[in-house]
Formats: sequence, structure tokens, C-alpha cells
Amino acid sequence: MTHEFHKFWLKITAVVIGSFGPIFFLGTMAATAEPARFTLDMLSWPIDGATTLASPDARFLIALAGGFLLGWGVTIWCLATYVYDHAPEGVRRSVMFGVLSWFVLDSAGSIASGNASNALFNVIILLLAMGPLWRAADGQPTGRAQA
Repeated sequence: MTHEFHKFWLKITAVVIGSFGPIFFLGTMAATAEPARFTLDMLSWPIDGATTLASPDARFLIALAGGFLLGWGVTIWCLATYVYDHAPEGVRRSVMFGVLSWFVLDSAGSIASGNASNALFNVIILLLAMGPLWRAADGQPTGRAQA
């Protein structure tokens, strides 16, 4: 993979992660909650309508999650735009470890909470978010960055 393709893929990763933010924000208000409710219902397969956002606590938690996800997506976009050219391997590794950390904790929590199906969906999101970032770009050193 080339440097430019990695930079492009970082923006794909940013959109994949950040796109959940607005969807979850909509879940904070009864009139616009259906996209978020459906997303959660799908991620806790099977789609059965049992997932609701009726509780104020659930709406608050989804607001927090949406904010974090949008912020994380914007951060990755900014790293791709402003930092990647100066420290491509450091940015790649930072994003990779962040996504892997999300995957492990989110999947473990999903399983522990009785929503193991979400761990399977997480594999798809992991593969899409990571794409070619598993490997350093052509010509990039694979060792630790020097400070």
C-alpha cells in the first residue's frame, strides 16, 4: 500500500467511526430516535423490536456514545489531514491500537451484557476500519518511531 492510499484509508476509518455519532445523537429525542433504536436492535441481533430508548438513562448514554464516536472520527480525520505526512507510522499505529482497543473492550462488554451478536458485527467494523492499515505503507519503516 502507498502512503497516499493509507492517508485515504484513514479518512475511511474516520467516517466509519464518526458516522455512528449523528445516528446516536438522533436517539436522544423521541421524534428522531428510530435510526439509533434500529441500529442498536440490529447490533443486538435478532431484529425483534425489543431494543428501546425509552429510558432517560439510555438516551443519556447514547448521547455520550455519539459524542465520543463523532469526536474520535474527527480526531482520526485530523490526524490524516494534519499529521500523517509528518509521522505516518506513528499515526497508523495510534489509530490501529485505538481501533483494536475499542474492538476488544466493546466486544467483551457486548458478550458480558448478553449481546454477543454485536461482537460479530464488530469484526466487520474492525475489518472495514482497519483495511490496509494492518501493514505499514510501502517504504515506511516498521520499527518504533524515534522521539
